[in-house]
Amino acid sequence: MVPIGDDNTSRRTQPVVTYALIALNILFFLVELGGGDAFIQTWAFVPNRFLANPGGDFLTIYTSMFMHGGWLHIGGNMLYLWIFGDNVEDRFGHLKYLVFYLVCGIMATFAQLAFSIGSSIPNLGASGAIAGVLGAYLLLFPQRQVTVMVGAGLSRMPALVVIGLWFVLQLFSGIGSIAETADTGGVAYMAHIGGFIAGIVLAFILRGNRVA
Repeated sequence: MVPIGDDNTSRRTQPVVTYALIALNILFFLVELGGGDAFIQTWAFVPNRFLANPGGDFLTIYTSMFMHGGWLHIGGNMLYLWIFGDNVEDRFGHLKYLVFYLVCGIMATFAQLAFSIGSSIPNLGASGAIAGVLGAYLLLFPQRQVTVMVGAGLSRMPALVVIGLWFVLQLFSGIGSIAETADTGGVAYMAHIGGFIAGIVLAFILRGNRVA
C-alpha cells in the first residue's frame, strides 16, 4: 500500500518550505554520492562518536537529516514529504513548520540514540523528521482522503487508516529490530517512532483553531 496523493482542495498557501526541503534533500544527496563513504562518515550521526564529543559532533544532528542510504530511500522519503508536508505547512505557517520539521528530526535522532548508545553505525535520513510530519497530519487531518496504490489498483482511504497502519508497522518492526540495528545497521525504526510521537505532541500545541 503506497500513498501517491491526497486532497489539497482546502490548502490556502504554496508549500514553499516543503519544496525547499525536498530540493535541499536532493542536493545534499547528490553531494553525498560524490563524496562517498568519507562524506557519510563525516556528516552522518554516529551514536558513540557523538557521545564521546557532543560539541564537536553537534552539526551531524542536522546534516544527517538530509542524507540518505540510496535512491529508493530518498525517493520514498520525498514522496511522503511531498504528499503530507504541504497541508501541515499550510496549517502551521511557513516558519513554524520549518522549526517543527527540524525539531521532529532532532527528537527522532535522540530516540534512535537511546537504543543504540554504543553503536558506531552511521545514522542518516530524513525519515524521522518526515515521521513527525505524518504524526501531525494524522492529528490534524484524520479523515482526509489519501489515494494509495493497492496492488495494481488505486483506492482512497482516510489518513487515519493509511498513517495508522504505517505507524503500527514501525512499532512492531522497531521492537523486533532494536538489538540488530544497533549492531549491524538497517532501518532506524526507533527514529521513526520518536519522530512520529514528537510530531503528534508538537501538532497538538501548534494546531490552532482551524478545523480541517
